[in-house]
Amino acid sequence: MKILRFIFLLVSFVTAIPGYAQSPVVIQNYIETYMEIAIAEMQRTGVPASIKLAQGIHETTAGTSDLVRRSNNHFGIKCKSNWTGESVRHTDDALNECFRKYNDPSQSYRDHSDFLKGSSRYASLFHLDPMDYSAWAYGLKRAGYATNPKYPQIIVNLIETYQLQDYTMIALGKMNPKENNIAKTIVEENREEVSIAVANMPIPVQRRDYPKEEFKINNTRVIYVAAGTSLLAVAQQYNISLARLFEFNELEEVEALANDQLIYLQRKRKTGSNEFHTVKQGETLKDVAQEEGIRMESLLEYNHLQNYMQPAPGEQLYLRTKAPAMPKLAKTEVATNRVNGL
Repeated sequence: MKILRFIFLLVSFVTAIPGYAQSPVVIQNYIETYMEIAIAEMQRTGVPASIKLAQGIHETTAGTSDLVRRSNNHFGIKCKSNWTGESVRHTDDALNECFRKYNDPSQSYRDHSDFLKGSSRYASLFHLDPMDYSAWAYGLKRAGYATNPKYPQIIVNLIETYQLQDYTMIALGKMNPKENNIAKTIVEENREEVSIAVANMPIPVQRRDYPKEEFKINNTRVIYVAAGTSLLAVAQQYNISLARLFEFNELEEVEALANDQLIYLQRKRKTGSNEFHTVKQGETLKDVAQEEGIRMESLLEYNHLQNYMQPAPGEQLYLRTKAPAMPKLAKTEVATNRVNGL
């Protein structure tokens, strides 16, 4: 029963955070790794530890993003004209933007504090109650820290879900350090099952750099849209009904996108332009269908699959003809069936 309870809570935590798909186990590991420096930085500069940890989790996908792995940049801070240190190129709001690179994460945490403290844009934040994490989250957005319109809600949800306010209270001397995080309790009670789940957890897919304007995949019109974008606005901009936009992209009806993704402006093809697609680590069937510009029903039919299945990394999917056999499935598929008694 414990493993069933763990999986239920795992799904609940993930789906409770708009636009966020990392597991509570990975997030909790991030928190435990960086909570001490977040507390120390709050005591040094006044940036709430809860805000710093939530921003770090979100900006790095809990320490797993491509940018943080290459640069130790935990807060997505761009070079700007006054940066004289090392840098890396990464596509964010524009192609191949310059981001600061640090020797270790602690430098990134300190630079983030100094970046906020030393900028007139964020001066008003330091007049807020450090316990008022909601005011800080919305204040960051108003000051231009992030372009995602849902940025404040994401930060607030992370703080509330993972009780990050505790670390602000510890920094202020209002709470003794203690271990009381919900996700950590789950991990401790289900250590063996969690180890299996983490080992099989898909990692974020490395995305290609797509043009900012309309382009074509498999001779089909498509755009690359940022998380938080209103689909109604997209439909109106390209003179397409909202219902057709959902239909073309095989999407459930939502107001805004939870993740950056390709959005097709016309119906995808029944066959791919390529013969095959090799499944990458963390890639879902939905990802493949969008990247290749092929209808999901065709992809499933060609490969003897159901839409809930997850092919194993390295498996070859057929895009134009029927595969001789179903591809091997990822271990997560086997584990889920075992838990459900199948």
